Amino acid sequence: MDKVFIEGLEIEALIGIYDWERRIRQSLVFDVEMAFDNRKPAASDAIEDTLNYKDVSKRLIDFVSQSDFGLVETLAERCAALILDEFGVQEVRLKLSKPGAVRGARAVGVIIERSRS
Repeated sequence: MDKVFIEGLEIEALIGIYDWERRIRQSLVFDVEMAFDNRKPAASDAIEDTLNYKDVSKRLIDFVSQSDFGLVETLAERCAALILDEFGVQEVRLKLSKPGAVRGARAVGVIIERSRS
């Protein structure tokens, strides 16, 4: 299966379980791979036949910037479900990074893979 990807999408969000985290917005970084058959858009050369990564990015930015979750695990699950439900992809692999959350580490986070059941 072909993949459409978004790499390094930075979104400011309210995320975390500690009191100090609940008072600030933090930068999160998303890497997303979505299974999508690219043969139709390749043949038609028409944007309406694609999985439009700009539309997916805008939707994630809107959702994440308005979210208020404690755990990155919860946010990752909700984002994966949103992509599967709203964009009709069969599978999604989502990496959500929280830069600077642990001293000495560039980033921490989760990687999840979900598919339509």
